[in-house]
Amino acid sequence: MTPDVLLRRVRGLLVEQYGPRPWQSHGPAVDVLIATILSQSTSRANSRTACRRLRERFGTWDDVADAPVGRIEACIRPAGLSRRKAPRIRAILRRLRADRGRIDLQFLRRRPQAEAMAYLLDLDGVGVKTACCVLMFSFGMPVFPVDTHILRIAVRLGVLAEGATAAQAHAELPPLIPPPDRYAMHLLLIAHGRAVCRARSPRCEDCCLPALCPLGRRRLAAGWG
Repeated sequence: MTPDVLLRRVRGLLVEQYGPRPWQSHGPAVDVLIATILSQSTSRANSRTACRRLRERFGTWDDVADAPVGRIEACIRPAGLSRRKAPRIRAILRRLRADRGRIDLQFLRRRPQAEAMAYLLDLDGVGVKTACCVLMFSFGMPVFPVDTHILRIAVRLGVLAEGATAAQAHAELPPLIPPPDRYAMHLLLIAHGRAVCRARSPRCEDCCLPALCPLGRRRLAAGWG
């Protein structure tokens, strides 16, 4: 079975398990950008707490851009790496204001995808995954962000080689997934990674993909569950 056919079958089974995931906006692009930066190297609960505190403490993104780094850092501490994230967030907000006269990224909606991606990647501290999240979740562009759950599942399915990096995944996975399916596939794989295909102690006995997964077949045959 070719990797693209395998992933199409995976998507069908995940839709049966978790339901369809039609596209919906996750909010303005600047909001998504800052939330994604806060989510780096931490849990979803911690990043959400930091986002909420940031919004409660500051009225606007301009207020954040003008605040002392120490105040931003104290606010986002639940997300971890606050000493790195706070100056990065402030610098990005100031860069956007300098470039556009206001802190806004909606102009990217009208740009070609490659141009929009290049602009985001030129922001200090913004990598491919973060840029893809902004373009997908705010504008519905058919990119494919790869997080740790997606990378792990793709390796276990044999779609990516053992030891594949996030950079390799961002290069190799999108061509295997039809553009209209990428948003749903992203969310479905993350849902499966959180609930079943966990990094430690994967719940292979509860998985809907064992027939397609070499690791699942081996574990079930050995009675590991």
